[in-house]
Amino acid sequence: MPVYKYDHVHLRSADPDAMAAYFERLFGATIGRGTYGAGTFYPGKPRVWVTLGGQTMLIAPSHHDEPTAAPPRFPYYGIEHIGLTVDDIDAAVADLRAKGAEIFVGPMEYSAGTRLAFIRGPDGVVIEIVQRS
Repeated sequence: MPVYKYDHVHLRSADPDAMAAYFERLFGATIGRGTYGAGTFYPGKPRVWVTLGGQTMLIAPSHHDEPTAAPPRFPYYGIEHIGLTVDDIDAAVADLRAKGAEIFVGPMEYSAGTRLAFIRGPDGVVIEIVQRS
């Protein structure tokens, strides 16, 4: 059987640079930039990706010839949110609020030893902040 390894999650944004800047400003992500090559959906257009916690998120612009649907209402089926862990959720939420993040759930006790909060990011991206003890 082939060995599968995690590579990335792909986000779509009306403004990929603004989406990347959001992850950089709130979470200290690193932004990478390039240009889509010939033979891709977006030849010659700017290419943006974010590295956060050692993981890659690719951020694509609007689709080249298909209208982009509005983000679904939370909760929904499919990839619902991105999860990030912290040592102190109260400090993290205070920091995120000071940076303008929209916290729409929590912080709350989810189960014994697990506290969480949810942030509504740009273009409907939902980010969960988790503290596990």
